[in-house]
Amino acid sequence: MFMNHVRRGSGEPLLLVHGLGGNWRSWEPVLDALAAEREVVAVDLPGHGETPTLPGENSVETLADALVSFLDAQDLAGVDVVGNSLGGRLVLELARRGEVGATVALDPGGFWEGWERYFFYATIAASIRVVRLLQPAIPHLAASAVGRTLLLAQLSARPWKLPPDVVREELRSFADTPSFDELTRRLAFGPAQRGTDDAPGPVVIGWGRDDRLTLPRQARRAVERFPDARFHWFEGSGHYPHWDHPDEATRLILAATD
Repeated sequence: MFMNHVRRGSGEPLLLVHGLGGNWRSWEPVLDALAAEREVVAVDLPGHGETPTLPGENSVETLADALVSFLDAQDLAGVDVVGNSLGGRLVLELARRGEVGATVALDPGGFWEGWERYFFYATIAASIRVVRLLQPAIPHLAASAVGRTLLLAQLSARPWKLPPDVVREELRSFADTPSFDELTRRLAFGPAQRGTDDAPGPVVIGWGRDDRLTLPRQARRAVERFPDARFHWFEGSGHYPHWDHPDEATRLILAATD
């Protein structure tokens, strides 16, 4: 399976898996710091960035299968992995399957129940409609602290502090992802993420205290399904801890995958 990716740094490889609608550039706030210690391999998931969409179904299962094929093709079986949001769920799924080494999942999806499913779906569906409509104005809006706050309050606890170029790229990528709507439906209403107490490497789950998308109450379920995982709260952080607290996220990732 061809997956566009970049490699930076040297040392033991570390795979980074972005969230729904993003691409490898979603990791820009921490990429250089991680690459100073490891060889970072940051991928575009199928249907994201410069990686073609999968034929047929696009779901957690098929994206996870594609990642396994990519790891095999790149001689990265057993690699340490980090993921956020959808990427967080995917790296937990790879850990459950026994395909990877140390695993860090930041605000992973798949642990919602009941009304939380509808909350996730309605929130994301409304947001992507707005992002698509506003594409011509995104560069101007992203350049302003007020614009960044209006556009990304769902993902960041302090969007006004985010770099404008990171915001522009993320919102452009959201609008350009052809499988966004299908993945949103399948994530919201498909099977919940299964767990394991037999992952091949250590598992760390991090969660933003102020996450407005995968609500903090879901963290308990994630730990229950991965009972051997170490848990970390990011205080004052939203859905993207590596944006809101890049230094803390970098330290957590490097310590967890050492």
